[in-house]
Amino acid sequence: MKSWYLLYCKPRSELRAQQNLAMQQIDSYLPIIQEEKTSQGKTKLVDVPLFPCYLFIYFDPAEVSVSRIHSTRGASRIIGCKEAMTPIDERIIQQIKQRVMQHKPEIDKGLQPGDKVKFTEGPFVDIEAIFEEKNAEKRCFVLFDIMGQQKRMSVKIQDIELC
Repeated sequence: MKSWYLLYCKPRSELRAQQNLAMQQIDSYLPIIQEEKTSQGKTKLVDVPLFPCYLFIYFDPAEVSVSRIHSTRGASRIIGCKEAMTPIDERIIQQIKQRVMQHKPEIDKGLQPGDKVKFTEGPFVDIEAIFEEKNAEKRCFVLFDIMGQQKRMSVKIQDIELC
């Protein structure tokens, strides 16, 4: 009986494994999301696997040899594959597909140094601050007054919004 299984792939070889499995008429699912990446000062959206090095495969072990899958280019091994493989519940795959469809990459909020912002999440909700600069991925520095002193703090960029 056909079921979903989790295949561990060689590093950055998920697409290669998926293509080679497709040539063998083995269905697979590679959840892809978009992430914002900065390279040489430029930010762009890139497609990345939701689970790096993993691929979901749909096959019947009675019809397709496990060793055939293990020897596929880009593939390494089926997770939990010993004497008896444990299939993945179809509902889990459906939930992953739904969440990938709903995933929206972080949008640059267009904040400029000196802009007044307000916290929307966390312990400082509704406190105003001044946007200073983007920090690392998905974080930024803000300045805010607390107890009569101006403090600089690194926060998640999604936790603030323009006033």
